[in-house]
Amino acid sequence: MEVAQMRRGGETCFVLRVVAAVSCLLLMASTGARAQMRVGFYDSSCPAAEIIVQQEVSKAVSANPGLAAGLLRLHFHDCFVGGCEASVLIDSTSGNTAEKDAGPNKSLRGFEVIDRIKARVEQACFGVVSCADILAFAARDALALTGGNGYQVPAGRRDGSVSRAQDTGGNLPPPTPNVNQLTKIFASKGLNQKDLVTLSGAHTIGGSHCSSFSSRLQSPSPTAPDPTMDPGYVAQLGQQCAGASPGALVPMDVVTPNTFDEGFYKGVMANRGLLASDQALLSDGNTALQVVTYANDPATFQSDFAAAMVKMGYVGVLTGSSGKIRANCRVA
Repeated sequence: MEVAQMRRGGETCFVLRVVAAVSCLLLMASTGARAQMRVGFYDSSCPAAEIIVQQEVSKAVSANPGLAAGLLRLHFHDCFVGGCEASVLIDSTSGNTAEKDAGPNKSLRGFEVIDRIKARVEQACFGVVSCADILAFAARDALALTGGNGYQVPAGRRDGSVSRAQDTGGNLPPPTPNVNQLTKIFASKGLNQKDLVTLSGAHTIGGSHCSSFSSRLQSPSPTAPDPTMDPGYVAQLGQQCAGASPGALVPMDVVTPNTFDEGFYKGVMANRGLLASDQALLSDGNTALQVVTYANDPATFQSDFAAAMVKMGYVGVLTGSSGKIRANCRVA
């Protein structure tokens, strides 16, 4: 087995296979970006920024609790396609189909919340706060409002100008992959298998459309009903999805769907993971052990999730003279 050694400053990465090489390169590339990001980035240039975000997210989630999960998902889908640079917010044009109109993103919610935040922030300090940082702040505040641990967000991201629907392919985890496939997708973003299991815990709030898991319930899928699902849960889901409108959502965590807690992991342990990718976490010894740990140790899950969100927030960031500050988050 060939072992490649990479050095950057005081860091050394020993690369044993391609996916590890990608992760190592991402780590080294992010070092300079991290140095330009910090907690309290807008303390002098726009001290009201984080306050405005918190106020608008609080109003939105109070009116519609499901938007908390929507804002978390927006940040995740942004970071996994091209990095955390707010490309997921850009609207399509006559000459380009943007990320938000790709199949995996058509169910994203929360765009209007970001619009309201951006409008207020621009009034307070024009051309200072990036859409990418607003997304990161909003995800943090949505999490806290539903019972998750609060955490400090290093800021200083700048916005990208490219948003293409085709770039979502292979970057966003589909609802049906196995653990090995999921691990590779996360590794390509510089995130490890522990991050995979931890960030999957975001599914403890919010819901999913029946189309995302219907193949697990009935024919024509040759594996339906999915043998890894609790039969009672299969029957319950079948009733919920029968005649449901296309926009109807089924809770990811049937016990506490609007509370950020360890319920997702308890559901997976009971063979009640809604998506195939959720239930697959029990099929691997390492990921299964982490599922059991989080189900029985909520405090560890909460602290690990906050740390994983900060780590994800560094993926592919633009800082310094790279990128721009978009005045309208929908326009490149």
